[in-house]
Amino acid sequence: MAEERPGAWFGFGFCGFGQELGSGRGHQVHSPSPLRAGVDVCRVSASWSYTAFVTRGGRVELSGSASGAAGGCRDAWASEGLLLVLRAGPGPDALLQAWAPDSALRGEPLWAHNVVPEAVEEDDPGGEAQTGRLPLLPCARAYVSPRPPFYRPLAPELRARQLELGAEHALLLDAAGQVFSWGGGRHGQLGHGTLEAELEPRLLEALQGLTMAEVAAGGWHSVCVSETGDIYIWGWNESGQLALPTRNLAEDGETVAREATGLNEDGSQVKRMGQVEDGAPAPFIAVQPFPALLDLPLGSDAVKVSCGSRHTAVVTRTGELYTWGWGKYGQLGHEDTTSLDWPRRVEYFVDKQLQVKAVTCGPWNTYVYAVEKGKS
Repeated sequence: MAEERPGAWFGFGFCGFGQELGSGRGHQVHSPSPLRAGVDVCRVSASWSYTAFVTRGGRVELSGSASGAAGGCRDAWASEGLLLVLRAGPGPDALLQAWAPDSALRGEPLWAHNVVPEAVEEDDPGGEAQTGRLPLLPCARAYVSPRPPFYRPLAPELRARQLELGAEHALLLDAAGQVFSWGGGRHGQLGHGTLEAELEPRLLEALQGLTMAEVAAGGWHSVCVSETGDIYIWGWNESGQLALPTRNLAEDGETVAREATGLNEDGSQVKRMGQVEDGAPAPFIAVQPFPALLDLPLGSDAVKVSCGSRHTAVVTRTGELYTWGWGKYGQLGHEDTTSLDWPRRVEYFVDKQLQVKAVTCGPWNTYVYAVEKGKS
């Protein structure tokens, strides 16, 4: 079997602080553009004004309002108030450092913490790029918040596998595939059917009996993907980020929201009018406080998901990328600044015969890792 060729990272969306998004100029990139260092990058973490790139050689490089670089690193996680760097220690141990983003990774960190992993997880055998594991620590018993207290322990019985932070809430996926949420809930982003806050991790009862494989937290919305490829989504729908009908887009004269071009099962184009089965206009949804099942076009199964502040990106089992939600800065990758309340395939990767393997969203931009098709 032929050896798979190395892939590359692509970026699109907001770059008003000079963060690298390929070869784009100005403050935004509307279509996927290869990163200059895309082949060597293995992980990406994007904040609003800067992006942290982790290379296969263990080097962290910052681009945007924050600059600087450091070696001997395993992972990095970017936020506006805090830059986390996980540095290699002796053996499986690691040293977690928290830096001010404008420090250029020079001098002394704000604080440091030795981390002993509970179990060492190897990267994908194929060497494919993966998004970062932070802010969950390798010990799986604590995570780091961009606001004090920075170090936050987790109850051992949670057995965390993945943890994602939104603007006001947190999502946790445990080893059994169950989802927990806590934090602010005023936009329904916790998924418990109310708009109330939760101080401690609470199991999403609506998803009990379903095994989840991934979770993602947007600014004020949440998404998870099941082991069978189903998508469940909930929270704020102000910009169509839930792929549900939203009044804001319908009233925006510059946005084609509910009358939009989609695909038939044979790949042909079809007009979508946003009506329910009896012909009445589809009801607008501002907040969805319970998980809702979302079907992708062509019955595609999802395997990866990431969320920006108000947009959502999903990778399918066949390596296609679908995006929807707020598109003002081109972060949906459709060569325009249109916002959408329905999943639309990013045709760039199809046209270039590229198979998408990973996606990670910043608040207003998107990064994608893809390989050439038919090379494995």
